[in-house]
Amino acid sequence: MLLPSLRTAIFCGCRSAGKGFQHSNQRSPPLRQWLVRRGQSTITAEAGSSSTPAAVTVPNAATNRILGRWLLGCSGLVVGAVVLGGVTRLTESGLSMVDWHLVREMKPPQTQAEWEAEFSKYQQFPEFKIMNHDMTLPEFKFIFYMEWGHRMWGRLVGLAYILPTIYFWKKGYFTRSMKGRVLGLCGFVFFQGLLGWYMVKSGLEEKPESHDIPRVSQYRLSAHLGSALLLYCASLWTGLNLLLPTHKLTETRRLTQLRRFAKGTGGLVFLTALSGAFVAGLDAGLVYNSFPKMGDRWIPDDLLAFSPALKNFFENPTTVQFDHRILAISSLTAITGLYLFSRRMVLPRRAKIAISLLTAMAYGQVALGISTLLLYVPTPLAATHQSGSVALLSLAIWVLSELRKVPK
Repeated sequence: MLLPSLRTAIFCGCRSAGKGFQHSNQRSPPLRQWLVRRGQSTITAEAGSSSTPAAVTVPNAATNRILGRWLLGCSGLVVGAVVLGGVTRLTESGLSMVDWHLVREMKPPQTQAEWEAEFSKYQQFPEFKIMNHDMTLPEFKFIFYMEWGHRMWGRLVGLAYILPTIYFWKKGYFTRSMKGRVLGLCGFVFFQGLLGWYMVKSGLEEKPESHDIPRVSQYRLSAHLGSALLLYCASLWTGLNLLLPTHKLTETRRLTQLRRFAKGTGGLVFLTALSGAFVAGLDAGLVYNSFPKMGDRWIPDDLLAFSPALKNFFENPTTVQFDHRILAISSLTAITGLYLFSRRMVLPRRAKIAISLLTAMAYGQVALGISTLLLYVPTPLAATHQSGSVALLSLAIWVLSELRKVPK
């Protein structure tokens, strides 16, 4: 601060001195002009240097793009975890690892002795005793690697959230609201891992009173899938909002109705995907492999066979499949209605594309579901159907992002 002030004082003094000897020394205009130019350049440089820090602010549009791409990448990894988890379930590999260690299990068995020790531990649990008592070691290695891959992918998801969060936090990329969001996402990842092990434990328990095949609790499976979908939706929504500019739509009554319609449709799609976890948990896709009727009836006789009646909606395979059918048809109807309603409105091109893709995906997903049912749930087709539910949910989130209000 002292040096700029001294320069200004010297410049002002020189100007005053120049005025004083202007008339006495008419032969020195070059000196006076040099002093004027020197003072102007000094003041300009000081003004430019003082404005430089204000021009570089964090966070800004560039950092928002970085954060948006990061969160979209994280949401893609979550999709991978969901798909891999579905394949693990379809191949009945989820109970092959009977221990849970955060770091130690990252290295699979290497030697023959280690593999035999791991296989010996698996043989002590109900799945081997009841279902796989004739399983060989090579067959065990396959289901072990399926579950191991799923768990390692989950750890990759955790690192993809936590490490960049630490880096971006130190760089000052987060606003106050974003700090709360990313902390919530990181906490949810950790919770998801604990919930996954809590789910696996339900399939390792001895149940002498039950004559059913060993499987994880459909309640815990639904909670595990539901939390993964919530993590995915939150990451995708935040990433899209950071990357896509908000449309300046004219607020009308019809636009408000369209937003409400889209929100309700998105909720229905999420509920349908969640009901699929109960179908998978109870192997409900293997009962009544016909469509549109269930057997010879529209409403099967054993729809409410369990008592109390509420128990049927969560534990009766027939009712669970029936519910999934109704929710799927309702979602398709709602998406079709959303498409027709939107066609009568003037919307941005990107919003129209999102709604059109959502509609096309809905019909494709229903076709996949019917094919999976009629063909008695082949693993490749069932895995594609499960992946399609995530794709449908993604498009619903995109539609909601396109229709969001401009922040005031």
